[in-house]
Amino acid sequence: MYRLLAAAALALMLGPATIAAQGTKEEFESRLSYKTGTVPLSGGMATLTLPESFRYLDAADSRKLLVAWGNPPESGQGVLGMLVPSDVSPLDDDGWAIIITYDEDGYVSDEDAKALDYDKMLTEMQEATTDNNEAREKEGFEPITLVGWAEPPHYDVAAHKLYWAKELKFGASKDHTLNYAIRILGRRGVLQLNAVSSIDQLAAVKERTPDVLAAVEFNEGHRYADFLPGTDKAAAYGIGGLILGTAAAKAGFFKVIWLALLASKKLILAGLVAAGAAIKKLLGGGKDTAAQT
Repeated sequence: MYRLLAAAALALMLGPATIAAQGTKEEFESRLSYKTGTVPLSGGMATLTLPESFRYLDAADSRKLLVAWGNPPESGQGVLGMLVPSDVSPLDDDGWAIIITYDEDGYVSDEDAKALDYDKMLTEMQEATTDNNEAREKEGFEPITLVGWAEPPHYDVAAHKLYWAKELKFGASKDHTLNYAIRILGRRGVLQLNAVSSIDQLAAVKERTPDVLAAVEFNEGHRYADFLPGTDKAAAYGIGGLILGTAAAKAGFFKVIWLALLASKKLILAGLVAAGAAIKKLLGGGKDTAAQT
């Protein structure tokens, strides 16, 4: 659920108009209740210990921000909260944020982590993306190119935390987009943190990644080490499946969230790269126009 294997894009034309309808940028942001310090997450499952570099928005305020970015109201479904850098407004051109969701798909074994060949994995994903573009174009959608790793996968076996980043290109657009993913493994599932930014902000996101990794911890009883073999549910995939997006294929396309890319004025739909027909159905028709910025 909510795996970010790839993305489909369209022009984000509603953002400025939506914000204007709710007042000035300052007025809108004044209605957001930012939290700092120690923040409980999702009914005591996990805790955020926020560094000074981040603020937190709860689920309700996250939905407000997603809509202000030009996303449909249902974009907030499944979103637990958002991490927003303290030194920039999420409504500025250089604003970005990290959206938090949770996938209770079971305990993800990390036994495959040491054996993974990330170069081979990238090649397989690039080939699959290319193969699926024919179906996308038949549905009237622009092709997607997986340019490469913006940040190769890194797995901390002691902390059970994983992160990676993909660089994507939509159609003939010269502007590339960033798909930055952080995963925190727990007893019954995975906390998923997805950075919403442009490829130009890779350095900023990468610089803050250690802060984010250190800030998020499952609470006692929900930790990776608390897993009870034979009693607790185990996921049908490992670390490789998290990166490849295996679970998204099994869970179904419509269990997705919308992510806005502010700087490029694009909207990313988390899910499967081959889901052109499903996207068209979800949007009620229409074509990708992500390159038209």
